[in-house]
Amino acid sequence: MQLSLAVRLVYVFSVVFTALSNPTEERQCPTATPSPSSFPLLDDISIEDLRALFDDGSLTSVNLVRAYIERIEEVNPVLRAVGELNPDALDIARALDPDLIAVFWTTFTIIQDNIATNDQMNNTAGSHALLGAKVPRESFVVARLRDAGAVILGKATMGEWAQCRSRKASSSHGWSGYGGQVLGAYYPQQDPSGSSSGSAVSVAIGLAVGSIGTETSGSIVNPAEKSNVVGIKPTLGLTSRDMVIPISLRQDSVGPLGRTVKDAAYMLSAITGKDRFDNWTFTQPYEVTPDYAMSCNPWGLKGARVGIPRNGIDFHLDDSLKPVMAVFETAIQTIRDAGARVIEEANFSSYDAPAFARNSSIVLDTDFVAGLSDYLSQLLSNPNNVRSLSDIARFTKSYPLEQYPDRDTYVWDRQLGRNITNVSPESWAAYQANLFMAGELGVVGALDRHKLDALIMPTFAAFHLPAIAGLPIVSVPLGFYPAQTALRMNLKKTLVSVAPNIPFGIAFVGRKWSEEKLIALAYAFEQRTMVRRQMKPSIRPTFELSDQLEPTEETPYKLKVQYRVPVMDQPKLAHLIMAKTFSRLTSIRSWVRSTFGFTQSLL
Repeated sequence: MQLSLAVRLVYVFSVVFTALSNPTEERQCPTATPSPSSFPLLDDISIEDLRALFDDGSLTSVNLVRAYIERIEEVNPVLRAVGELNPDALDIARALDPDLIAVFWTTFTIIQDNIATNDQMNNTAGSHALLGAKVPRESFVVARLRDAGAVILGKATMGEWAQCRSRKASSSHGWSGYGGQVLGAYYPQQDPSGSSSGSAVSVAIGLAVGSIGTETSGSIVNPAEKSNVVGIKPTLGLTSRDMVIPISLRQDSVGPLGRTVKDAAYMLSAITGKDRFDNWTFTQPYEVTPDYAMSCNPWGLKGARVGIPRNGIDFHLDDSLKPVMAVFETAIQTIRDAGARVIEEANFSSYDAPAFARNSSIVLDTDFVAGLSDYLSQLLSNPNNVRSLSDIARFTKSYPLEQYPDRDTYVWDRQLGRNITNVSPESWAAYQANLFMAGELGVVGALDRHKLDALIMPTFAAFHLPAIAGLPIVSVPLGFYPAQTALRMNLKKTLVSVAPNIPFGIAFVGRKWSEEKLIALAYAFEQRTMVRRQMKPSIRPTFELSDQLEPTEETPYKLKVQYRVPVMDQPKLAHLIMAKTFSRLTSIRSWVRSTFGFTQSLL
């Protein structure tokens, strides 16, 4: 054990010394560089695929970043999935090339535009009102990603204010004044669902390895299912919400979206942890973050007990969902065949959806007014001088690009019209009533009565009760609408919400802190079905990693883009590399503690 850690330290410091000694040395691909056809397609490539390419020297992070930028620029004029590119992405890739961190995990990520980064990118929640505002610090989840070796490629377009501005008939999922209208990639003019619209679409078509979104009630898992990707809504408190533009302190979660369960699991491990700026994270029951990717077991369904709360599904059914339910019933048999025991009619004791909706509006309205003011009060600069929801509403109604009154402010008008706050007895009573319905009368009660590991539901019906109870959800691709499906438009009549080939998902719902079990179940289902591979998006980029290669006389193929490490002055380089090195030592220490229960004295 001592030797293993010492070897790691020697490796890191030798790399630092080499980089500082040769700051402008050109790095050539080895003569064993594979042919272009051997590179995986970027809308299929996984974190582990990239790791293998980095480790054998056939790919550099700079070339990968360049490829993603090419793909974004190719499709973004149509799909509008990415609101801003990170102008520092290439410099970060140069400094954090996998040669420096070959023994560590890394990914290339797009972050939703309500999660603050302390760099040149904006954090707007899709509104011009916050354009140019400066945050006092980077969000905890972004800092954790950077510590894990991630390159932040840009900001994903989102439903403005996380779909918390207009009535449904007045606006559309994935639209924002700043970012425009995100479109799903599986049908022309597809409704992407929201609010993590751009985050989901970016992953679906390979504009990034994974992405980070936020969920108050369905805003990760719904876009995930409509983009045929995996979405994880974590237990409330597993991920910090500090420097995330809020909707509800009592419901908001930050979570990953990936093309596979394992990729999403890797990302979840990277962003979790206790944060002094978010007290809810101190409810976590562990000192060291679990390695969620270790839960990815193809036999994860064997011996599991899962239940179906039919009354929680039936309330939401209409004719357009018949194809979804037909595939869901087939999936139940697949789960049985994998060795799980499926409990039919594991119903909620009570499911009064209208009462739940009324109480939810009180909780969300009062939380948003208070939480937004708190976030705005922390800004270091605030060019539009917006200090409250009233200020935001006035700005929105007077700024033409916010498209008022075509897209109304109905939700804000209702919120500002309430004469209560989030600490008023009325708000507390509404929260407690919903908490009881979601917990003892709902998900937790069903799990306990039937001694279940998880509930399974179509994703469209799965998010309501877990939202208020703070429970985790993993949504996995389930199927696609068949070819004969009749088109259905959204309420604004601008987007196609139901059509042939549009994807849908299945959700695994569990108790608090049950992410490891849910990931095991979801991964086993994914490996048995491999639904994502059955249908390609109708709109996708054509640029691939192989397009950066060309034949030469010296070697069969050579990367077209040579890069120097890094293009910055040596003191800045040294500071960046050493900061990264010490973050790696912290990661090693955490690994030692979790694996062996103690920390080596040399750390």
